[in-house]
Amino acid sequence: MWRVRRAAVACEVCQSLVKRSSGTKGSLPLQKLHLVSRSIYHTHHATLKLQRPQLRTSLQQFSSLTSLPLRKLKLSPVKYGYQPHRNFWPARLAARLLKLRYLILGSAVGGGYTAKKTFDQWKDMIPDLSDYKWIVPDIVWEIDEYIDLEKIRKALPNSEDLAKLAPDFDKIAESLSLLKDFFTTGSPGETAFRATDPGSESDKRFRKVSDKEKIDQLQEELLHTQLKYQRILERLEKENKELRKLVLQKDDKGIHHRKLKKSLIDMYSEVLDVLSDYDASYNTQDHLPRVVVVGDQSAGKTSVLEMIAQARIFPRGSGEMMTRSPVKVTLSEGPHHVALFKDSSREFDLTKEEDLAALRHEIELRMRKNVKEGCTVSPETISLNVKGPGLQRMVLVDLPGVINTVTSGMAPDTKETIFSISKAYMQNPNAIILCIQDGSVDAERSIVTDLVSQMDPHGRRTIFVLTKVDLAEKNVTSPSRIQQIIEGKLFPMKALGYFAVVTGKGNSSESIEAIRDYEEEFFQNSKLLKTSMLKAHQVTTRNLSLAVSDCFWKMVRESVEQQADSFKATRFNLETEWKNNYPRLRELDRNELFEKAKNEILDEVISLSQVTPKHWEEILQQSLWERVSTHVIENIYLPAAQTMNSGTFNTTVDIKLKQWTDKQLPNKAVEVAWETLQEEFSRFMTEPKGKEHDDIFDKLKEAVKEESIKRHKWNDFAEDSLRVIQHNALEDRSISDKQQWDAAIYFMEEALQARLKDTENAIENMVGPDWKKRWLYWKNRTQEQCVHNETKNELEKMLKCNEEHPAYLASDEITTVRKNLESRGVEVDPSLIKDTWHQVYRRHFLKTALNHCNLCRRGFYYYQRHFVDSELECNDVVLFWRIQRMLAITANTLRQQLTNTEVRRLEKNVKEVLEDFAEDGEKKVKLLTGKRVQLAEDLKKVREIQEKLDAFIEALHQEK
Repeated sequence: MWRVRRAAVACEVCQSLVKRSSGTKGSLPLQKLHLVSRSIYHTHHATLKLQRPQLRTSLQQFSSLTSLPLRKLKLSPVKYGYQPHRNFWPARLAARLLKLRYLILGSAVGGGYTAKKTFDQWKDMIPDLSDYKWIVPDIVWEIDEYIDLEKIRKALPNSEDLAKLAPDFDKIAESLSLLKDFFTTGSPGETAFRATDPGSESDKRFRKVSDKEKIDQLQEELLHTQLKYQRILERLEKENKELRKLVLQKDDKGIHHRKLKKSLIDMYSEVLDVLSDYDASYNTQDHLPRVVVVGDQSAGKTSVLEMIAQARIFPRGSGEMMTRSPVKVTLSEGPHHVALFKDSSREFDLTKEEDLAALRHEIELRMRKNVKEGCTVSPETISLNVKGPGLQRMVLVDLPGVINTVTSGMAPDTKETIFSISKAYMQNPNAIILCIQDGSVDAERSIVTDLVSQMDPHGRRTIFVLTKVDLAEKNVTSPSRIQQIIEGKLFPMKALGYFAVVTGKGNSSESIEAIRDYEEEFFQNSKLLKTSMLKAHQVTTRNLSLAVSDCFWKMVRESVEQQADSFKATRFNLETEWKNNYPRLRELDRNELFEKAKNEILDEVISLSQVTPKHWEEILQQSLWERVSTHVIENIYLPAAQTMNSGTFNTTVDIKLKQWTDKQLPNKAVEVAWETLQEEFSRFMTEPKGKEHDDIFDKLKEAVKEESIKRHKWNDFAEDSLRVIQHNALEDRSISDKQQWDAAIYFMEEALQARLKDTENAIENMVGPDWKKRWLYWKNRTQEQCVHNETKNELEKMLKCNEEHPAYLASDEITTVRKNLESRGVEVDPSLIKDTWHQVYRRHFLKTALNHCNLCRRGFYYYQRHFVDSELECNDVVLFWRIQRMLAITANTLRQQLTNTEVRRLEKNVKEVLEDFAEDGEKKVKLLTGKRVQLAEDLKKVREIQEKLDAFIEALHQEK
C-alpha cells in the first residue's frame, strides 16, 4: 500500500510541475521525470531508490527570485485502488506505439529516398556497356517473356504513396524542440529572465564567430567530399577501362566469333573523310560537327589534345611552329592504345616510346610534305585515328596556332593563311570551338579570343579552356583575375563552359600519367578551389574531355539527320541532270574513267607487237634512206662520180663509206628506229576507233605517250653491234643475180630522179616561172629572177660546148660569163654566178647519170666479167646496190631489236607512267576534265556520303 501511495504522490508532483511551468523554459531534467514515472512499474529496480520529497525544498530549486511568494502545494487526496493505474497505462502505451510507428515510417521513407538518390548517382557513374550486350547470356534479355516485370512494378507503391504515409516531419521537429526547451535545466525565474533579456554582446560575438567557423568547416568538408568523389570515379573508371580492355582483347583473340559492328565514331569519321574529299573548303554542304581546337601559338592546345588522347602523339619544338597543317584526330575505344593513319595500315603502339617517336616523326614529315614550296602552312588535312580503352569518342581537328607577327623564315602570307584556315573550320555552324587560352600570359595579348568571338558571338558552341593555371596562380598577384578570365568577364567572349587545366611542368619528356597526377595534386591544394573561385567540375582535362564529348554527340544527334536530308536532295538533282544530258552512258567517275583509259592504252601498246616484220622493215628502210640520202648523194656519190676512172671512184667511195660507218651511220640508224617506234606508237594511240572512240581520253593518252617516250632510252649496246653489221654489209660488192642488179638500178634511178626534181624546183625558184606559166597564170619574174635567168642561159651555153666540164668553174670562166652578161646590160656578182652554176651543173650531171643508168640495165653481163674488154663501167650501180643492201640489213637488225626488246621496254615504261598518274590526283584532274567527269564525280561522292550517313544514323538510333 505504501508503494502505491508513493507512486500517486509522485504523479501528483509531476502534474503540478507541468501545470506551473507550461509555456516557459523549465529546468527540471527530463531524466528525473522519467525516473519518477518509471518507478511506478519498476519499483524493485536497483538504481531507483526514491525518497519521499521535501515539498518546500523541491519547489525552491525551480526559482531564482526570493521576493516572489511561494504557493503551497495542494496535494489531491490519494485514493487507494487501481484507478490511477488504469488512467496512466493506456496513454503511455498509445504514445509509445505512435512513436514507434513514426520512427519506422520516417526511417523507411527517408531511407528509401536516400537509397534511390544513391542508386541514381551510381547509375550515372556506370559506363555505357550497350556495345557489349553480347557478353550477357541471351536468357537475361528474354527474362521478360517468363516474368511479368511490369505487373510487379505496378504492384509496388510509388514514391508519392510513401510520401503520403510519412508524417509531417516539420511538426514533429517543432514539438520536440518545445519539449526540449521545456525540460531544459534551470528555474522558472531563470527561464523568464532569459526570455526577456536580449543577451550580452559577448554572446553575440561568440555566435558570429561560431557561424563563420561552421561555414569554413562546411566548405572544407565539401571540397574534401568532391575530391573523394573524384578519386572514387577515377578508380572506377580505371577498373572499367581494364575490364573493357580484357573484353575487347578476348574478342580479338577469337573467343567470341560473332563480328562486332564498326563503332559509331569510326563511321562518323569516315563520313567526314569522304566529305573532305568532296568539299575541301567546308561549304554549306558540309555542316557536320567537329571539335575545332584553336589557340594562340604555344598556348598549349597540342598538350590539351595529348591529354585527351592520353598519349604524346604530336611533334613539339621550343618556340617553333610545329603544327603546319590541320590534323584530324578521331578518338575511339579499343582494346589497345594504338594510332594509325587513314591511308596506312601500320599501327603505332602508344605504350612504347619508340612507336611514339616514330609517330611524331611521321606526322612532321606529312606536314612538311603538304606544305608547298614558298609557304609555311597548308590547308590539307592529315587524318589520324587513335584508339584505346577509356577514350572519349569524338573527332578533333588541331589547327595551326594563330600568330600576331610573321617572323624570319616564314612566308609573308602565313598570318593570313592561318586565319583563313581557322575561319574555314569555325564558320561551320555545327562545329564545336575549343578555344585555348594561355593562363600564364596576359589575356590582352591573346588574338584567338577576338577571332572566336567573330565566328561565334553568342558562345553557343564555344568551350573556353585556360591552360597553365599553375603558372597563372603563381605569377598573378590577384587570384580574382583568373576567375574573371574563366568566367569570360575580362574580355567580351561568351562560351558554353569554362575550364581550367594543367598540362604539365613544361618538360616535354613527362608522361601523361605524371601530368595527370601533378594536375590532381595541384587542384587539391589550389586556392582557386578552396576559395570557390572554381568549381570542381571546371578543372582537370578529364572533366574537359567528358564535357566536350557530351557536347559533340549532342550536336551530332541534332544535325546529322538534317545533313542526310540535304544530301538526298543533292543526289536527286545530280541524277536528274545526268539522265537528261548523258542518257546512254554509264556514270563513271574520274578513277573509273582512268582505269578504262589505262586498259585501252595497254591494249594499244600490246598491238605494237602485232605489227608484221615486213611492215617494220619497210618503214625502217624508207625512213633511214630519207635520213641518209642527202649524205650519200652529196658527200659520197657526186664527189666519186666526178673522178676520171673507176679505180679512183672505188677508192673514194670506200674511204667515204668507212668514215660514214664509223661515225654517223649507226647513230642515224638508231635515231631512225626510235623515231619509227614513236610514230607507230603515236599512230596506235591517236588513231580513231570509230564509234567506240571517246575523245575524253585524248589528253590522257597524249600525256602518257609523251612521258613514256621521254623516259624511254635506246639500248647503248645496239649502236656498237649495228656498226659492225653495217660495215660488213658495205664491204660486200658481189651482186649474185640479175634481179638484184635491176633492183639496184631501179633504186639508183629513183634516187637520182628525186634529186633531179629537187634541183629543177630550185632552179625554177631561182629564175622564176617559164613562159607557159607566165602566159597561163599571169605571173611575172622579179628583177633578181631575171638576172638569174640570164646567168643560167649563159652557163647552159658553156655546158653545151663542153658536156664533160668539171664541177667547178675556173676564175677566167667566171670573168668571161660576167663580161658577156654586162655586154647585154646585166650586172652580176661572181657569187651569183657560182650559185647559179651549182644548180645548172647539178641538173646536167643528174641527167647524164640517169642516161648512164639506163645504159647499165644491160651491164650485168659485163659486171660478171669485171667489165673486161668493155667501155661500159657501172661502178655507180654497184655503189647503190651496196647502199641498198646495207639499208635492208640495218632495217632487219633494227626490226629484231624493236620487236624483241624495245617494244617490251616501252610497254614497261607505259605501265610505270600509268601507275604514277594513278597516284597523282592532280594529274588525273588535269587530264580527265569536262562536265561529264565532274558530274559523275559529284554523283558518286554524294551517293557515298548519303549511304554512310544513313548507316551512321541507323547505328545511332540502335545505340539509343
